[in-house]
Amino acid sequence: MVLGTIFDEYVSPVEVDRLWKAIICDAHHLMPKLLPGIISSIDILEGDGGVGTIKKFNFTNAVKECSYVKDRVEVMDEENRIFTYSIVEGGILGLKVKSYIAEVSFTSTNEGGCLAKLKIQYESMSHRNDLLSEEDIKNIKKGFLAMVKVVDAFLLANPSSYV
Repeated sequence: MVLGTIFDEYVSPVEVDRLWKAIICDAHHLMPKLLPGIISSIDILEGDGGVGTIKKFNFTNAVKECSYVKDRVEVMDEENRIFTYSIVEGGILGLKVKSYIAEVSFTSTNEGGCLAKLKIQYESMSHRNDLLSEEDIKNIKKGFLAMVKVVDAFLLANPSSYV
């Protein structure tokens, strides 16, 4: 088994509190509305949105590799705007990785927006000692960027939302 890490970041023109509320706290309502071609629904299976909450992201046929992914909230640090989750079922778990945990953090920029950072740590499958392919990593980063950009666009077009 091999441990791998993926990093990505994005500078958003939206202030930290609004982006946090929209993309972290209310993702289960907002993301299916903003990305209906990719996410058909997000169901909260256990919990109240905080640590221990298990969510199921149901994908449309546009996502070829899997129909859903379940994740568990590991850290919900509202003060420091750090959100950590692990995949517990579905997605690339069991297909390409043995374990997968992601941390998303938001920090204010001097321009009034925020810096969104993604850090993913994963463990390769036990029978394979290779890391995710460059294509897999590109797709993971592309998915993160697409979600943040679509929320950015929504928040910029709706300045009274998530204030």
